[in-house]
Amino acid sequence: MSTVSDYTLDNQSFANLRAELNTILAAINTLNSTTVAPASKAAGSLWLDTTSATTPTLKFYDGSDWISLCTFNYSGNTVNWLDSTVSADVSGDSTPELGGNLDVVTYDIVSTSNRNIDIVPHGTGVVDIQGPMNPSLSSTGKALVMGF
Repeated sequence: MSTVSDYTLDNQSFANLRAELNTILAAINTLNSTTVAPASKAAGSLWLDTTSATTPTLKFYDGSDWISLCTFNYSGNTVNWLDSTVSADVSGDSTPELGGNLDVVTYDIVSTSNRNIDIVPHGTGVVDIQGPMNPSLSSTGKALVMGF
């Protein structure tokens, strides 16, 4: 883990040039992983602030200030996004939208809290069930009515 004072290679002897270049490459390779912000920065620079050894913070320089993006929890192998609009869990999004088909693979859509699963189209939309139809019984033992 290292950082550098700048990313400029000065005219110097080969041995010093190689040492400085290796330091610069190490800083790039580790995202400037240190407890102190890199002195040399430009808009778009990344810095892994290791002030907390177990949950370092990834920061992005926007040209005027460092923006904290997320923390990494090393013991839990998780990422905690610090912007509340970033969500990888639909339970945190009150109006989730699909960007493509929802593939349930080998899973079912279930209610783990014993609640009804309602499919409610908006406006004049309809529920269009396609493919093989295998109506099953409802919890009351009555066959589900399907209009097709």
